[in-house]
Amino acid sequence: MASVPKLDPKSLDLVALETAARGEEQPVPDFEHLVFDDAAPVARITLNRPDVTNALSIALSDELCRAIEYVRDTERFKVLVIQGAGGNFCAGDDLTEMASGAWGTANQVMRRVRFYQHMANTLEELDKITIASVDGFCVGGGLEVTMACDFVICTERVRWGMPEVDWGITPGWGGTTRMVRLIGRRMTKEINLLGALHPARRGVDLGLFNRVVANDALESETQRLIELLLLKNQQGLRQLKFMINKNVEADLYTAQGFEAMGSALTSAILGAWHVSDADDAHGWASYASKDPASAVRTRREAARDFWVD
Repeated sequence: MASVPKLDPKSLDLVALETAARGEEQPVPDFEHLVFDDAAPVARITLNRPDVTNALSIALSDELCRAIEYVRDTERFKVLVIQGAGGNFCAGDDLTEMASGAWGTANQVMRRVRFYQHMANTLEELDKITIASVDGFCVGGGLEVTMACDFVICTERVRWGMPEVDWGITPGWGGTTRMVRLIGRRMTKEINLLGALHPARRGVDLGLFNRVVANDALESETQRLIELLLLKNQQGLRQLKFMINKNVEADLYTAQGFEAMGSALTSAILGAWHVSDADDAHGWASYASKDPASAVRTRREAARDFWVD
C-alpha cells in the first residue's frame, strides 16, 4: 500500500475555493415595486406600494422573489430586513388584481401559489438571519412573509390576521402550514376560520412575533437587533438556523443527528479537524494530481470492480 499523503492546508487556495463555490456576485437588480438597500453586510427590502397598503401584486411578488434569491446568492449579506413603506407592512395579495382575472385559470392559480411557496421557502432557508420589521397592517400574505423570517419586531399599532375566509379564498403559502407549526392546530383554526384582526401583543403571546415596541421605536429596535447579530459568530448562526429549521420537521433521533453533526463541524472549524483514522487523504487534491500511487486512487482502484459480477 502506498504511503498516505499528508494534506497541507496551505496547499489549497481557500479564497479561490470559496469564490468558486459562491460564484461571481451579481450587481443588484433593478426593481420598480420594492426598494432594495445594499448596506452589506445588511440587505433591506422595502415593499413599496404604500397607496394600496403594500398589497402583493403579481409584479411586486415577482420582484420580491427575485430580491430574496439575490440575497440568497450573495455572500456579503449576513442579515436581511424586510419592511413596508408608508406606515404599513403588507395587506397580502392584491384582491383587486385577483378579481380582474389576472391570476388566470385554476391551473395557473396553482402554479402561482407554488411559486409563492417557493418564495417563502427560499426566504426561510436563507443562510442569513432574517428580520421582519412590521408596522401597521400585516395580514394574509404579509403575515405569511413574517412567518418565514427568523425574527419579527412589530409596533404597538400593528393589526394582523388571516382574513381570507371572508373573501372566499384560502391561504396558499404558510397561513395554515407554517402557522400550525408555530402556534398549534387550535389557534391556527381560530385565526383562519374567524378571520379577525388581532393586536400586536397577542401575536407575541401566541409565538408569531418576538417583540412589540413603541410606534416610534421600530427602526431603532431593529437596528439594535442587527448590531447584536453581527457581533455573533456567523458560522455558528448559520449552523443553528439550519439545525432548528430541519429539526422541527424531524423525529427526535434524526434531529439529534443534526445536533451531533453540527457539534463535529463546530469542533473542526475551531481547529480539532484532525481525525487519526480519516487518514488525511484528500480526494480533490489526489484527483487533480493524477498520481497513481496516491492512497485515494489506490483504494478507488480496489473498490471499482469489487462484487460487480
